[in-house]
Amino acid sequence: MTVESTAARKPRRSSKRTGSSAGKAVADPQLVQLLTPEGQRVEHPDYDVDLTPEELRGLYRDMVLTRRFDAEATALQRQGELGLWASLLGQEAAQIGSGRALRDDDYVFPTYREHGVAWCRGVDPTNLLGMFRGVNHGGWDPNSNNFHLYTIVIGSQTLHATGYAMGVAKDGADSAVIAYFGDGASSQGDVAESFTFSAVYNAPVVFFCQNNQWAISEPTEKQTRVPLYQRAQGYGFPGVRVDGNDVLACLAVTRSALERARRGEGPTLVEAFTYRMGAHTTSDDPTKYRADEEREAWEAKDPILRLKTYLENEGHADEAFFTSLEEESETLGKRVREAVRAMPDPDRMAIFENIYADGHALVDEERAQFAAYQASFATESDGGFAAGEGK
Repeated sequence: MTVESTAARKPRRSSKRTGSSAGKAVADPQLVQLLTPEGQRVEHPDYDVDLTPEELRGLYRDMVLTRRFDAEATALQRQGELGLWASLLGQEAAQIGSGRALRDDDYVFPTYREHGVAWCRGVDPTNLLGMFRGVNHGGWDPNSNNFHLYTIVIGSQTLHATGYAMGVAKDGADSAVIAYFGDGASSQGDVAESFTFSAVYNAPVVFFCQNNQWAISEPTEKQTRVPLYQRAQGYGFPGVRVDGNDVLACLAVTRSALERARRGEGPTLVEAFTYRMGAHTTSDDPTKYRADEEREAWEAKDPILRLKTYLENEGHADEAFFTSLEEESETLGKRVREAVRAMPDPDRMAIFENIYADGHALVDEERAQFAAYQASFATESDGGFAAGEGK
């Protein structure tokens, strides 16, 4: 589903909203919001989207299926099928809204949590799981979907995105680049360097920070003394804070920032103010460092629930739609489970390939040592396994 609509940034019109969900501009001037936690449509003086009911249902479908995939991956890790998983629970609106703002020729540089953006770019969800199962280094071709492989090193992808964007500008293309990172990564030197280079070279890049308020166990107040979006001012480009649980606002703000980049006006920092409702990864226990009451307060701002309420109140979706989507969700979950368990183990000797273009004596020596070590095990007929077989 590609969301096509009028320009995201335009003057507010007093006659724009009608019906039961009409509202006034939001009270918080620092936070761009178009859909309240109660599912009420509100206006903003600078940002707007005009979507059809079909497009709104498409955004809801994206978020529901992304959450289901994420839940299946978490369950698979608990069952021992994955070594690790980084959940996006609670951040669906930030990822789907920004992901659907992209054009096909734009390029994405993710972290390791952008499962919703990958969905928007057409990456098969099962391809995201190979790395977490330990059978590959990433199961997709980045250039097929203009979606780079997941980056584990915190903040480094912002430099990659900036360099790529500088190249795009030199090529004379009108496409844009987007880099995703978290509030914790905003403290990394790589991010500061990418801000400097992108500003000085007017690179067509959008820095999309998902501020889920916890850098593992460190709260945002341990990362910064000012709102994160204000950091952009010191580098000479605009920053904006958007309600990261509002898929409509995330779509509008990201689309505006991308269009600005395409016009040659340089970078933008978007801070999506959201919340990580789950653990940092499946090896983390958030009950050790945050209160249950905090999560409960944010559950009331659930991005999926608020859009569902809006769809129901406006008559844009009926029970048949939600039932059909639930069936589709079950089908996706089953496909993910079956695909993970069917993933073949990699050839053990493949670890020595693609290290040096022309080979290397030390790698050759290590390969021979490892092969000898593998050969020292009992064969399968002896109750063990031969070299390169089994786990």
